[in-house]
Formats: sequence, structure tokens, C-alpha cells
Amino acid sequence: MPLYDFLNKETGQIEEHMMKISALDEFKQNNPHLEKVIIGAPGCVDPYVAGRMKPAEGFREMLKHMKKKHRGSTINDF
Repeated sequence: MPLYDFLNKETGQIEEHMMKISALDEFKQNNPHLEKVIIGAPGCVDPYVAGRMKPAEGFREMLKHMKKKHRGSTINDF
């Protein structure tokens, strides 16, 4: 479920709420003191870049081969 940022007009604080997009309109109607704000673009994390997953062994071998053939390459061969 996505996270939404809201500015509380009464306190001036930013609040974060998690809800389905289908519930967003009803939430805004029920909470007129909250104004939806966009603080930044949502992040998209690639599990390979984040270090949580390693590519398959065959692909890793190919990366090692490419790195060996191209001196000075900074490609991550895990």
C-alpha cells in the first residue's frame, strides 16, 4: 500500500498515512484539516542494487568475464 503525506493545518506537522488508493478520497473528506502534500518522488529500489539479492551464478560469471576483458571497468561482479 502506498504512503501519503499530509500537512495538518491545525498543527503545521506533516503526517504520513498508509492506505489503498481507493480509500484516499474518502480519507480526505473525513479529514478536512489534512491537506495532501508531495514531499518527494517515491523511490523505487532495485533489490540487486540494494544488495539484498545477487544475480544468478551464470550471469555473475558473465560479469566477471566482461570485467576481465575491459580493464578499469567498475562493473560489480558480486
